[in-house]
Amino acid sequence: MAQIQLTPAQRKDHRANAHHLNAVVMIGSDGLTDAVKKETDAALNAHALIKVRVQSDDRAGREAIFQTLADELNAAPIQHIGKLLVLWRPMPEKEKKVNEDRMPGPRDVKVLKNSSRYGQRPEVKVLRVLGNQRLTPGGTVKRAKKPQLRSLKKRSQD
Repeated sequence: MAQIQLTPAQRKDHRANAHHLNAVVMIGSDGLTDAVKKETDAALNAHALIKVRVQSDDRAGREAIFQTLADELNAAPIQHIGKLLVLWRPMPEKEKKVNEDRMPGPRDVKVLKNSSRYGQRPEVKVLRVLGNQRLTPGGTVKRAKKPQLRSLKKRSQD
């Protein structure tokens, strides 16, 4: 896989966003192993922008690890400063689970009610209407009517 190419302005924005982050993946003396690649991939899926800390003192080795991670994980190399590497990859789209049996949830409705003292301005009241309720024109909450079952005789005529 090829790494993602970013413009300098996009790279600058990601560097600014990564400034306050802590390293989520640490590469120790064993170097870049399959387990490290797997954890880095999982962290990119979860966070999109991550910092990786490399314990090695070899700058060329760190640079090679940086390029390898970017190439193999299809990520954009953002910054290599000291022993910290910053990688970015867009978040994958999550699948939405649609539940057909789901009922409508509660909603808040603003109602204008006349004041109990005559001559005063009307008051704005916020009412919570549940899924099985309806709001009447007078501003009161009532349970929704259940659908009327038709008789067998009327159903057979259709």
